[in-house]
Amino acid sequence: MRVRGRQWFGRMLCGVLASAVVPALAAADPPAHGLWVWKSPSVLGGPEGAEMLRDFCRSNAVTEVYVSLSAKTAASEESDLVRAITVLHRASIRVEALLSSTDADEPGKSREKLLDEVRGVVHFNEQHSADRFDGVHLDIEPQQRPENKGAGNLRFLPGLVDAYRAVRELAEPAHLTVNADIQNKLLKGTLDERRMLLSAVPRLTLMLYELSKPTDGTTASQKADKVRRESAAYLDMAFQGLDGPALATMMIGLRTPDYGPLLPQMLGTVDDSNHANTHYAGWARHSYNDMLKTAS
Repeated sequence: MRVRGRQWFGRMLCGVLASAVVPALAAADPPAHGLWVWKSPSVLGGPEGAEMLRDFCRSNAVTEVYVSLSAKTAASEESDLVRAITVLHRASIRVEALLSSTDADEPGKSREKLLDEVRGVVHFNEQHSADRFDGVHLDIEPQQRPENKGAGNLRFLPGLVDAYRAVRELAEPAHLTVNADIQNKLLKGTLDERRMLLSAVPRLTLMLYELSKPTDGTTASQKADKVRRESAAYLDMAFQGLDGPALATMMIGLRTPDYGPLLPQMLGTVDDSNHANTHYAGWARHSYNDMLKTAS
């Protein structure tokens, strides 16, 4: 009786544990699939612009879009933005406000300009609570300035991290997520530099560009193998020696000029090869504007 009792208890315990694990796995967020949308006034202001973007997202498994904003055009495009957010939200597509700068890493006027744009997004959401942005997407590129070019030149990193943190302080109390684009040389820094970067925002998007060219003579299979190797290598490089819940997760961004019509296949490779990595957050596609250019 004791043996049978123990067997019964063991089976019951296994069943309880299994029932606890299944919901936990089911609750895990699937990888995000992002899309950059530049020149939003012309894209969203055209006839059926919002609907065309929604349909593209649906047919290409895109779950979030990064819509460019400019302080110069924000007021004039407000109604188009409200309508686009409504259309996209009804299709269960998140919308992030895409803010760009080449010098917001520098304190003072440059950074305040970016922070004012973030405040503008917060104000927009306060005025349009039913049609609000879901997050802020940062495209800060100090590496474009001559003094910051060159392998291993990360002198701008502390200022960039300060800018990220300043944006986060404004965004998170307003229930906005923060995502930031980065170039691959930022992941080649020291352990302390990577820790500083990966603790600044909850999500980063690695712009994994120029791995291939449509005319480089390699096959689709060879291109996919390279995407598989490089995406995994950079994820490992980023988090080597680091762990903890406060670290960012990372998306992998690929662009149309590198793959042409093979881009969807390469994005699928990114998902397939990295989905088991707990640091992997999904892929992002650059850009919707390239598709429009090709279609025209």
